[in-house]
Amino acid sequence: MMRSLLLLSALLFSLTAHAEGFLTRLLNHPVPGGVAVLNLGDGSPPPQASFNSKPVMVVKEEGTRWIAVVGIDLKTLPGEQTLRVNDGRTLSFTVQPKRYREQHIKLANKRQVNPLAQDLERINRELAEQNKAYATFTPGTPSNLLLDRPVSGPLSSPFGLRRFFNGEERNPHSGLDFAARLGTPIKAPAAGTVILVGDYFFNGRTVFIDHGQGFISMFCHLSAVDVKVGDTLTRGAVLGKVGMTGRATGPHMHWNVSLNGSRVDPAIFIGAFTL
Repeated sequence: MMRSLLLLSALLFSLTAHAEGFLTRLLNHPVPGGVAVLNLGDGSPPPQASFNSKPVMVVKEEGTRWIAVVGIDLKTLPGEQTLRVNDGRTLSFTVQPKRYREQHIKLANKRQVNPLAQDLERINRELAEQNKAYATFTPGTPSNLLLDRPVSGPLSSPFGLRRFFNGEERNPHSGLDFAARLGTPIKAPAAGTVILVGDYFFNGRTVFIDHGQGFISMFCHLSAVDVKVGDTLTRGAVLGKVGMTGRATGPHMHWNVSLNGSRVDPAIFIGAFTL
């Protein structure tokens, strides 16, 4: 009897694993700052879906099945969430808890911890400009969702760290850092269009790339930018070089990934996610 139950369990597991396609297995990590993948079924035309009133990416998996790829904001509390589909359906998914570590950083430039009034005016203006770029949603399927690493180098500061600058807590780390030498070329992890280039108070020299359907990459602290707004980049094209501009204590490459306006862990898209 026990042997039969074990065989049945193994069969059910095998069928479930087979039902999930490659993208679902790669991307489905429904935690704060993670990604939820929901099966929307087969059919034509492609369905449309939204989460928290924002459109989400819908792509094909395994040839016929449509899936929604939903970014989950880092501030989202664990529990049930709802995706809305344009055919009237609502699909539920559960956000699981995840605990992020702390990081303590010492900065000699105290204005980068407690900015002056004129700094705040600049910061707020730059934040609005960048949030507008993050809200971009263009049609078209991204060239790839298993992304290339933008630079060759080890991962340093992970996504989601609770950050303390000179002992004062600030926003959590919204991207993934790569340790790399000054001047190391930074390459586009997927094809896309440059939608914003700037030199910002915190981020330094920065490039935003739209990969399609609300899938946005942001690279900052660059020493040099080799692209301009409107440029169409192929996968692997050089967009700039590693630097330490803005609020940085040394040369490194900071990479943000955004889905439906939410910053999510880039490690998910390079197969390096860990709980």
